[in-house]
Amino acid sequence: MTTQELYSKRARVWVRDPEVVWKGGELTKDYKEGDKELAIELEDGTAVTLKIKNKDELPPLRNPDILIGENDLTSLSYLHEPAVLFNLQERFTRSNAIYTYCGIVLVAINPYEELPLYGEDVIQAYHGQDMGAMDPHIFAVAEEAFKRMSRFEQDQSIIVSGESGAGKTVSAKYAMRYFASVGGTAETQVEKKVLASNPIMEAIGNAKTTRNDNSSRFGKYIEIAFNKVHHIVGANMRTYLLEKSRVVFQASEERNYHIFYQLCAACNLPELQNLRLAHPDMFFYTQQGEAPTVDGIDDSQQFLDLRDAMSLLNFSNEQQKYIFQVIGAVLHFGNVEIVPEKHESSKIESDNENLPIVCDLLGVEEAQMKKWLCNRKIVTVREVLTKPLTHSMATFSRDALSKRIYAEVFNWIVQHINKMVIPTEKVLNFIGVLDIYGFEMFEVNSFEQFCINYANEKLQQQFTQHVFKLEQEEYVREQIEWSFIDFYDNQPCIDMIENKLGILDLLDEECMLPKGSDDNWCQKLYDKHTGKKHFSKPRTSRTSFVVHHFADKVEYQSEGFVEKNRDQVNDEHLNILRASQYEFIANLFKQPAEPVDLNKGKSAQVKPLRGVSKGHKTFKKSVGSQRKKKLYPDESLEPTTLVQVSSTTKFRDSLRYLMSKLNMTTPHYVRCIKPNDFKKAFDYEPKRAVEQLRACGVLETIRISAAGYPSRWTYPEFFTRYRVLMKPKDVNRNDVRGTSEKTLQKLISDPDKYQFGKTKIFFRAGQVAYLEKLRADKLRAACILMQKTVRCWVQWRKYQRIRNSTIIIQKYARGLLARRLVKYMRRTSASTCIQRRWKGYHQRQKYLHIRKAIVTIQSYTRGMYGRQRYTIILREARATTIQRYARGWMARKRHRKVLKAIILLQCCVRRMRARRELKQLKIEARSVEHHRKVQKGMENKIITLTQKIEEMKEKSVKAKEQEVTIQKLNSQVIVLEKTQVEAKEATKRANEAETEIERLRRELGEVTQHRDKLATDLENIRRQSEEASKDHEAESAKLKEDLTEKENQMKEQQVQMEERMKEEVAAIRQETAKEIEEERSRHQKLLQDYNRMEQRCENLKEDMLALQSAPPGAPPRSRAIRTDSNEENESGYGTLSTSTTEDAENIEREIMEQGEELASMDMSVFLKLQQRVRTLEKEKKQLQDLMDKNEDNNKNIASTTANELQVTNNQLQSLKEENASLKGDLAARINDLVTLRASLQSGSGEDEPMTILTKQLAALNEENEKHRKEVLKLKTELANSGKVINNNKDVGINTDVDLLPDLSPEVEEMSKDGGLQMAYKSLKMTNHLFAALSASQSSLQDTVHKYGSLAQTHNDMQVGQIILEKEIEALKKNHEHEVQQLREEMDKLRQDNERQQEIIGQNLQLTPEARVNQVAQHEISRLTNENLDLLEQNEYLEKHVKKLKKQLKAAYKRVTQSQHESTDDQNRTCEIIVPEFPTTHPIPVSSAAPSITSEASSMVSNSMAPIPHNHVNEAQHPSHSPLLRHKEYQILGMLEYQPHDEQRFIKSIITDFQPKHAEGHLPGLPAYVIFMCIRHADYMNDDRKVKSLLAGVINGIKKTVKKHFEDFEYVSFWLTNTIRLLHILKQYSGEENFSNQNSDRQNEHCLRNFDLSEYRQVMNDLGVHIYQMMVRIIENKIQPMIVPSMLESDSAGLTTNKPTGLRGRSASVSEDYETRHVSIDSLIKQLAAYLQVMSKHGMDPELTKQVIKQCFYLVTASTINNILLRKDMCHWSKGVQIRYNMSELEEWLRSTRMYDMGMEETLEPLVQVAQLLQVKKRTVDGVDLICEACTKLTVTQIVKILNLYTPDEYEKRTEVSFIRKVQARLHKRPDPRRETQLLIDAKHTFSVVFPYNPSSVLVTEINVPDSFSLQFLRKM
Repeated sequence: MTTQELYSKRARVWVRDPEVVWKGGELTKDYKEGDKELAIELEDGTAVTLKIKNKDELPPLRNPDILIGENDLTSLSYLHEPAVLFNLQERFTRSNAIYTYCGIVLVAINPYEELPLYGEDVIQAYHGQDMGAMDPHIFAVAEEAFKRMSRFEQDQSIIVSGESGAGKTVSAKYAMRYFASVGGTAETQVEKKVLASNPIMEAIGNAKTTRNDNSSRFGKYIEIAFNKVHHIVGANMRTYLLEKSRVVFQASEERNYHIFYQLCAACNLPELQNLRLAHPDMFFYTQQGEAPTVDGIDDSQQFLDLRDAMSLLNFSNEQQKYIFQVIGAVLHFGNVEIVPEKHESSKIESDNENLPIVCDLLGVEEAQMKKWLCNRKIVTVREVLTKPLTHSMATFSRDALSKRIYAEVFNWIVQHINKMVIPTEKVLNFIGVLDIYGFEMFEVNSFEQFCINYANEKLQQQFTQHVFKLEQEEYVREQIEWSFIDFYDNQPCIDMIENKLGILDLLDEECMLPKGSDDNWCQKLYDKHTGKKHFSKPRTSRTSFVVHHFADKVEYQSEGFVEKNRDQVNDEHLNILRASQYEFIANLFKQPAEPVDLNKGKSAQVKPLRGVSKGHKTFKKSVGSQRKKKLYPDESLEPTTLVQVSSTTKFRDSLRYLMSKLNMTTPHYVRCIKPNDFKKAFDYEPKRAVEQLRACGVLETIRISAAGYPSRWTYPEFFTRYRVLMKPKDVNRNDVRGTSEKTLQKLISDPDKYQFGKTKIFFRAGQVAYLEKLRADKLRAACILMQKTVRCWVQWRKYQRIRNSTIIIQKYARGLLARRLVKYMRRTSASTCIQRRWKGYHQRQKYLHIRKAIVTIQSYTRGMYGRQRYTIILREARATTIQRYARGWMARKRHRKVLKAIILLQCCVRRMRARRELKQLKIEARSVEHHRKVQKGMENKIITLTQKIEEMKEKSVKAKEQEVTIQKLNSQVIVLEKTQVEAKEATKRANEAETEIERLRRELGEVTQHRDKLATDLENIRRQSEEASKDHEAESAKLKEDLTEKENQMKEQQVQMEERMKEEVAAIRQETAKEIEEERSRHQKLLQDYNRMEQRCENLKEDMLALQSAPPGAPPRSRAIRTDSNEENESGYGTLSTSTTEDAENIEREIMEQGEELASMDMSVFLKLQQRVRTLEKEKKQLQDLMDKNEDNNKNIASTTANELQVTNNQLQSLKEENASLKGDLAARINDLVTLRASLQSGSGEDEPMTILTKQLAALNEENEKHRKEVLKLKTELANSGKVINNNKDVGINTDVDLLPDLSPEVEEMSKDGGLQMAYKSLKMTNHLFAALSASQSSLQDTVHKYGSLAQTHNDMQVGQIILEKEIEALKKNHEHEVQQLREEMDKLRQDNERQQEIIGQNLQLTPEARVNQVAQHEISRLTNENLDLLEQNEYLEKHVKKLKKQLKAAYKRVTQSQHESTDDQNRTCEIIVPEFPTTHPIPVSSAAPSITSEASSMVSNSMAPIPHNHVNEAQHPSHSPLLRHKEYQILGMLEYQPHDEQRFIKSIITDFQPKHAEGHLPGLPAYVIFMCIRHADYMNDDRKVKSLLAGVINGIKKTVKKHFEDFEYVSFWLTNTIRLLHILKQYSGEENFSNQNSDRQNEHCLRNFDLSEYRQVMNDLGVHIYQMMVRIIENKIQPMIVPSMLESDSAGLTTNKPTGLRGRSASVSEDYETRHVSIDSLIKQLAAYLQVMSKHGMDPELTKQVIKQCFYLVTASTINNILLRKDMCHWSKGVQIRYNMSELEEWLRSTRMYDMGMEETLEPLVQVAQLLQVKKRTVDGVDLICEACTKLTVTQIVKILNLYTPDEYEKRTEVSFIRKVQARLHKRPDPRRETQLLIDAKHTFSVVFPYNPSSVLVTEINVPDSFSLQFLRKM
């Protein structure tokens, strides 16, 4: 391949550009030998001419498009600077990929934006993956280091470098977070302490610079220690080169260390008040940068985080206090102002406020500090002198002391952190993380830059050697011939710096001179090193020098080198600090006594001192340097000499130690790049990038790779890619390597351009590009040939189409013309007919119009004449009416006038007559006779008045009495007057109303007139309305049509509304189902956590047992996987009863019987879980009912409570009355009791009454038993006879009463003899006695001792007295209990009342709205609580009723079965055991006697209960078993075993059972066998046996699945049987919702005595646990198969893309990488195998679907996550491959009948990913299609795939603007939080549901096969 071939026309090249460094272009003509110019057209269309002198100046060639965006820069065909720069730019700006490999180096570009790349899901995605399998990432490098350490037990190191702001600290932090995540343990939490050191170190060592807001101003190397199981056990940190000068000086827009600003921000905290801090602008050390705040950083919150981290690392409060005191003192130190004085001296003013604060915080003397800050001590041989310091020297001394104080605090914190994270156990390996400065070159470079660049020279040398070593190892491993690769060796530069008489040696020498200066040192450098290759002297400066580093030439200013190297602090200052009153501060500056080897480091030798004097000047250790414990190899040497150690010497020693550490480890490199100086997100500046690439050694790596064989392809990849260049006869698919070798030898003639390795082909630089050119040319030629052929075929087809079209057009044209002629003729004839018809129609219409007009005119004329005549008549009638009214009015007026005159005349006459009579009376009064008459009349009147006075006196008393009445009447009069006034006002208003009525009458007249007028107008309007009605009818018809249309629209809207409502209802249902599913998931997750913790507890127990049992000298054993469990510790998962009290009693009984160690340890956890599940289910089922009944309950609560109280009071009153009567009876019998007691005391012995009463009770029991049996016999015969009669009636047989046995004689005989009455009486008496004994809580022995030989006389009265006394005692206790309950209720009501009053008082202070809300909330909460209480009571009562019903059924069954007993059983005697009544729950006894039926049934129930063996004397009653045998014969479907065979049964049916034994039998047969044994225990009413059996079954199943935790067949088998046993327990529980699907025969086999609902919950939890275990087995098996089968296999034959990029980068890559061929068929085959096993075991179909759904979710999640993290998987052909594989999976699902909506939803995200890869990504339609189709993918996932998308060969690249459009459209989605998710949680497990699936198999038909080895079971 010649140069002329490469630089042909259209060859793409790179051209230098001053703006963007390199620009792309294309040759416009071929290059020929000897050409001096190249014509190039740039990408922007500009044509340039490039002048060249020879071939070496030809521009670099560009790589083919297939290599653009490569993950590894060394995979590029052309390896040079522009190719590297462009590839990084493409990945960073277009794909937003911040990480890129460059061989063994990870290049990390700072995005200046938060990216979702560091979550826990991403860590899990990279964990366990090979380095080349995923996209570049810091986690991939960390995983590679961790994997190398764990596999090869080698120490590793990660070296992170870069300039400030490039992201070094963040990268190192993420690497440590990865190690903490994959190597953390729950026991030690060391990883948390390691991570907690980050905020502390950032606070004291990071600061804001112009390039970075959080720049690390020191280097650090952290060693993370791991133990033998690869868990973090500790860490150690070393620091380097703290930038101490930042403490006293900051440039513009920069800050001091963060800790200063954090303290100022938190200065208001009480614990920081003594520091007397303020705003940072108030302090000189923090105001120089004029940037006290940083955007996005809250200093106060950062300080709280710092305190938390310190607390986690065990910084005590006192230590934190002193640390903050010292740092605060440094701040105040900057404000200590030193002013100049005369004679070159200085002083501190006495009014300076900051110096006392400094001395107070440091605990030193103010006078001493004030003195020695302005003076220094000079020690001579004879005397000690004090020399004043100038202002500049004093200021420098103050700043030096501040830097020293801060550095000592920094060192102490680092040492303390190391102590806290020191390894607590043996360290096997470690991983070191080095975070250090990159190469620095500024305008002014000083001592710090020199040290940094010196360290980078050492690191670059180590890096270059390591890269060279790896390249050579790769060649050796592939067994190819290679020659030595020449690379840049910077050893001469390092020797010039650190060797004898080197730069550092001369600097130390100059520092030892008393008057050493920077100029003298610089002159020495000129003398010693001028002329060397790596040293030069500037032309314009005599105080600087230039060092030629590996990255670039750097000019250093010598000013300050000597002083910084000395790092000198006045001893007087240190002595003051050592004398601090605070021990913490004094220890910071404690004088070290370090031995120094005088035989080494001769360049820094000084004369030994006589001792350490106070004036001795020492040089401080550099920051981060670690003090060596011993520098002498021989411990016998004990030197006491102290020497001055310079900063460079200490730094060189530290660097030498670091390099030795790195050389002992396997290094991994991370180079951080800063893309721009403005911190813009994803803004790439090529100039800045290329500078850093040159400085960090990336380009050197590229050069080394380019010198060898950079491009490496495996043989299958080469064969697949370049098969188009092979001839068909040379292709041999069975010999891929041979075919590739033959082809390559023909294509490339120069054998030096490639090498054949064992597994790969190695190419020189540019050869892959040449092969790509040949391939493109071959494909282009093939395309041209295809185009030619296709175009010919297209043109021929076009000609044929045109010819055929012409013929057809002619045919249709002729037909068209003929049709046109016919059409014309038809139109002419039609026109003539139309004209005739139209003319006739037109004339008729004209005539009708004229006729209508004439008729209209006539009608209007006649109407007008009629109206005129009507008007004249109306006027005449109205005139007559007016005249009549006028004449009447005038007549009335005249009559009123005459009447008035007559009355006046009468008044005058009467007045005249009255005057005359008055005059006559006056004359008569003057006469004597008249006076006499008057006096006589007066005497009579006086007498009369005297009598009247007496009468009035009598009446005066009455009058006084009436005055009161009068006053009352006066008040009433006043009221009446007011009423009268009101009445007057009402009258006035009435008058006004009459006036108004008169006015309204007048108006009415006017209105009447107006109405007449309107009537006339109405006639006119009516006629007009009739005319307008026609128009309205037309409009109404139109409106009807519109209305119909609107109705249709309304119907449509209603239909739409109904559909919308249905959708909303469906959505609500889905949401409800989702909530239920989430609740179930939380429960199952809790169960999973519990199982995991249980396993962990067992492991720890075994480890402790192993440690205890191991001999003292035995080494500890490593932790192994457990396959067994402690069966005893897992027994007992629930209780048999339904109440909490019975649960507690069973637990206590179990503990007492088995012992505390063997009792169930997890009982409380299971009880809580079961209670929680029951509560949730109850709330779910009854929520709707509560909402419906809430209102009714609220209304009835008050009335119900009142009724209950009334009933309670009535009952209490009746009880009191009854109690009083009983007390009277008791008093009447006291005398009898005294006599009885006297007789008892005079008895012969104490036990005699007991014996007598026991015998009497036994006799009574025997007699009662006989009478009971007789009664039962009679009842049985009656029942049987009734059944016979009913049966005969049913079948139509004529029945007769005579067929019944004649029982009346026997009954009459028993009545005559008194036997029936006696039997009833004795039975009643005995039952009363037992009930009284149980109610009074007294034992039989106490009763016998109390009443003596009462039974001898068999006195009924005395027995009744006993019964009454016991009942009285019971009533007393019941009464006390009820009184206590009533008191508690009263207290509760009182408390409620007080609480209500408080609430009312509070509500009165609220606003009305708030008050209403408060009352409503309170009422709702109260009613809710009451409803919950009622629900709990209802649930308890329901359970209690169920239990009683079961007991009643069992008793009834026993009674009915007793009818089959033989007659000889009547004479059989048996011992009756007196039951022991419970003493914890007193039973109230009613005074009414129970009926004989209830008594008989209860006694029969007691007598028929199974009697324990220890209470039966089998020797005396050998014939006691016929009854039990008879029941066994009747009840089938049960298996009996002896208690001692239980463990044998568990072992045979579960522990040692093999699934193959169940093949060919009923699925779930072990579950049926177990249930048959449970049925027998239930029938025997043996709760202990049921509990023991169930606990053993559960423990056995758990033990079996744990033992076979990796065997899918075992786990699947026992999951099937567990679920089947769960269904059987539900089916035969007797509950209505389960038993309604059973047959009558199956319902007969339901459990009778025990409620196993809680055990069903435990069984359900066990099923969930086994299901999760089975899912993990499937995941572990198919997880490695998913990516190869779904993405990497070429099932569809579409793989033509580039190789995966694997270059042997990772030594941890598995060897079978190339030989592993997993296709989609392999995955389907594996899934089919699992499905076959589950089907063989008879697993429920719904459960099988859930398992398959979980598998497909894993396939979807793993595939999508791999696509999101692999750029090589994001292209069009891969989308086609995914669709093909998806179709195969769907076809398999359909063939197995597993495909449903759930499966479709599970696979939907993967389908959408395939669509996203295949859709067009250039147009607006593509944006719409992506947004509509990718609904299951998040925005982050869609944008990530679009950024990673790689176009195929003839496809255009996706524009960034297209991605931005998609992103803008997708940001409108409703759930932004979900849309930020990048990876799918592959560990998510769907909550499993076990749908109820009853069995149709009858337990009576089940036979136990012999292969089960259960011969000891007996079928009943």
